[in-house]
Order: sequence, then C-alpha cells, then structure tokens
Amino acid sequence: MTVEQQTVMTGEETDALLGRHETGVLSLAREDEPYAVPISYGYDAGSRRFCMRLVSTPGSEKRRFLTDSPAVRFVVYEEAGTTYRSVIAVGRLERLRTSELTPDHVERYGAAKRPLFEMWGESKAELDIDLYELDPTELSGRRIEVEP
Repeated sequence: MTVEQQTVMTGEETDALLGRHETGVLSLAREDEPYAVPISYGYDAGSRRFCMRLVSTPGSEKRRFLTDSPAVRFVVYEEAGTTYRSVIAVGRLERLRTSELTPDHVERYGAAKRPLFEMWGESKAELDIDLYELDPTELSGRRIEVEP
C-alpha cells in the first residue's frame, strides 16, 4: 500500500515547472463533444501568459473547435521518481491577428519553444497557422508525493 501526499505548489514552483517544459495538452469542448491535443507553448512568467502557435488544415477537427474565443484548459505535467507535478491553466484562448502584432508579441513568440519537426500530409500552403494567447483566469499547480 502507498501513502500519497498532495500539496499546492507556490507561484514560483508553478512558474518554474512551466518554464522547464515546452509541451502540454490543450483541451477544448463544443457542446457535449470534448477535444484535446498535445501542443507546444511559450510561457512568460512575468505576465503569467502563454503563447501558442496552432497549425491546422481548413477542414480539420482542431479547426472545428477553435471558435472565436474558446474556453480552454491547458495542462502541463511531469513525473520524477515518486513525485508528480501538474499545472492547470483555465481561461479563454484569444487569437492574435497579424495587424495586432507588437514588437513585444514578436519577442515572446520568437522565444517560445517549438517542436523540432512537424509532419503534415498537406503542403504548407494548405495549412492555417494562427497565433494564440492564453491569459489564464485560473492557474494552479499541484505536487503529489507517493511513498511506498
């Protein structure tokens, strides 16, 4: 039998976990249908905002769920031995239009980690590449220690 202890992470611990990683799971829903997808992200601990570059095809399932300003949950997690940590961000995903880009946006997106490669069945000309930001209304981290 194992003993489990769960602890709320501090803001600094939460920021550190988000800074160590570059991928998480973005969850969206439409009516009664859920959708979740692993994505890469950038995180600015100073503003506690996420930046995401989402790539889809015009008829894709992801595109169907990316409405004007969808409510989302974004989860980042890690496991190290008997310690499990996770962060959940809740809020609305806001699409950033090219006309709204500022030098600050360009700097944040330029510093964001990206996958080393991407594989798509379609040519790049057929892909929709959009920039999004998540300014979470809730941001919480948990640490679980499991002792044998």
